[in-house]
Amino acid sequence: MTLLDDARGLLPELVALRRAIHADPELGLALPRTQQRVLDALAPWDLETRCGTGLSSVAAVVRGAHPGPTVLLRADMDALPLAEETGLDFAATGERMHACGHDLHVAGLVGAAHLLAARREELHGDVLLMFQPGEEIGDGAKRMIDEGLLELTGSIPVAAFGIHVVPGEYGIFSTRVGALMAGAIEVEVTITGQGGHASAPHLTRDPVPVIAELVTALQAFVTRRFDVFDPVVLSVTQLQAGGPARNIISDTATLVASVRVLSHESSARVQTELPLLVQEIAAAHGCTAAIDTVVLCPPTVNDEAAVEDARASLIALFGEERVRETPNPVMGSEDFSYVLERIPGAFLFLRATPAGLDLETAAPNHSPHVVFDDAVLADQAAALAGFALDSLSG
Repeated sequence: MTLLDDARGLLPELVALRRAIHADPELGLALPRTQQRVLDALAPWDLETRCGTGLSSVAAVVRGAHPGPTVLLRADMDALPLAEETGLDFAATGERMHACGHDLHVAGLVGAAHLLAARREELHGDVLLMFQPGEEIGDGAKRMIDEGLLELTGSIPVAAFGIHVVPGEYGIFSTRVGALMAGAIEVEVTITGQGGHASAPHLTRDPVPVIAELVTALQAFVTRRFDVFDPVVLSVTQLQAGGPARNIISDTATLVASVRVLSHESSARVQTELPLLVQEIAAAHGCTAAIDTVVLCPPTVNDEAAVEDARASLIALFGEERVRETPNPVMGSEDFSYVLERIPGAFLFLRATPAGLDLETAAPNHSPHVVFDDAVLADQAAALAGFALDSLSG
């Protein structure tokens, strides 16, 4: 039996696990029911497991029969605060939904654990399985690392791999060398002036024109200070000013923005240069500025050798026609980037739109209407296991 044949034999139980998780979504860092389902699913294979102390994570180790390095495989587990509108018979009820495919990620990694546990004799080294909460809040991977995840086997992993399901032509894998996904920075600016009556703005230091000027100045900032081939995307998402009456100029005005970057260098420059720009514009109007920048996660940057190894593994399993190049980086963000900052690795996409849906209009990740074909779980499990087996073949 081949690896893919064995994975297909696991499909019914992986689908059942995925659907149980899908029907019972949990948010953020506290996922006790999902955590228990993972522990129960791993229990038959006598793996070393450790749960997080500050979050509902699970780390498990498949010990190879032969000495060697460690390879890390990762799945995220948390859902989104959305009311599901898919009409599936296993749809979640309430205000939570697995709208990003993390339920498939969990079941796929459980399948990989099964495949690897049955092949310990082939492993020259160990496989570290990372079941991670809190991806949607950008905090889970870093917290697991801070709790000692990467030291769990006794050696720091030499490679790390993860797969994310997305809408698109069923069964197609894709990735790219270098930046695959953007880093995310949240910015909040509060301009403080001096309020007063709207009939006498000359007696105030009105913060509203300052905020308005900042909206356009920030767009010029990202287009005029950063290389077009290392782009920065900045979106002002919230503006707030004013009080209970329409004829009052408020003391303060607030702006919130989301910034996406594709390199660590651009991230550092945004954090240094953007506050200076804001402060100077505020000062020019006789106001002051308080700026808070929070890095949600760094860019997801793939290692060249790891990408080539992953592609070779996928081609051997599925054929060259199912492995493609991701042409451009995606400006969404992913906290597996914290792992890839420390370990060379590769993050990949796997398309999983069910047959019969129009690929042009299929709902995207984070939509209450998004659906994935869970038959893809066999391929996901085989791919993850294949990455580890090929990396630890001796």
